[in-house]
Amino acid sequence: MESEGQLNAIGTPVAEVAIDTNLVYSLLSAQHPDLMHLPLHLVDTGWDNVMFRLGDRLSVRLPRRQIAATLIENEQTWLPVLAKQLTLPVPAPYRIGLPTQDYPWRWSVLPWLTGVTADQQEPHANQVKLFAAFLRSLHTPAPTNAPKNAGRGVPLQQRAASIEERMQRLQSKTHIITHKLRDIWNMALNAPIDVEAKWLHGDLHPRNILVENGAIAGIVDWGDITSGDIATDLASIWMLFSQPNARFQALTEYANVSPATLQRALGWAIVFGVMLLDTGLIDHPIHAVMGERTLHRVCEDVINFSINIPKN
Repeated sequence: MESEGQLNAIGTPVAEVAIDTNLVYSLLSAQHPDLMHLPLHLVDTGWDNVMFRLGDRLSVRLPRRQIAATLIENEQTWLPVLAKQLTLPVPAPYRIGLPTQDYPWRWSVLPWLTGVTADQQEPHANQVKLFAAFLRSLHTPAPTNAPKNAGRGVPLQQRAASIEERMQRLQSKTHIITHKLRDIWNMALNAPIDVEAKWLHGDLHPRNILVENGAIAGIVDWGDITSGDIATDLASIWMLFSQPNARFQALTEYANVSPATLQRALGWAIVFGVMLLDTGLIDHPIHAVMGERTLHRVCEDVINFSINIPKN
């Protein structure tokens, strides 16, 4: 998803370096020649990275913008450490690539995880216990030198100005930014952070969650890894599960979610939903669909969970 600081109504950012199979083969030839014999093909181009499949069991991930270069370094440093405690597969780096004259940033050779992204195939409702267990395995105290992230795990007040700008823009284009949604957002802004900072994925939207035959098969794209408010990751429940009962069960299985944390989690779901919808309406319809679904589910669950929203 978009990186913090890009607040205008823009679509997918332009790549700052040209990345194709010839470049990747040249990087492999120079640094990992034992992998040169494997077939290589482009899989996906995201906001920050380009992904290639390398043979049957590997992939190559390269930043396409300077802003993503630090993120992939965080992933290379910390994901191998965290992978040992996580209850779902993650693509901890298999090999590290270094900058060259032809390519300016670090890059990774990763294990290939099977499955399709959760926006293409929603996980079955019976996966809520598994997903909650994964979140618990991740949400552990982080060391003091954990990566900092200005846009994830922070107090929602720090996101208020950018989200308000997006809401105003969406209000002129859609009917989704309702009074109810704004009341939920204001409630979340006023909810105190009542939990200690923990490790976070930071960007758990459906395109970073893999599903195979209805089962959650892996969690990818750890560039936003940081320490902070667990409500950031709990927001994924509204992006992932369409059934209200499944969302309620996920929160129950996670356990000990205070009213304030639930309110902040709804707020973070609004953050992701608004970002996805706002940017998606420009040039990424899949993101727009994810954003719209998330915002509708947030409003639905305020009723389902019997949350009293204070009126401003």
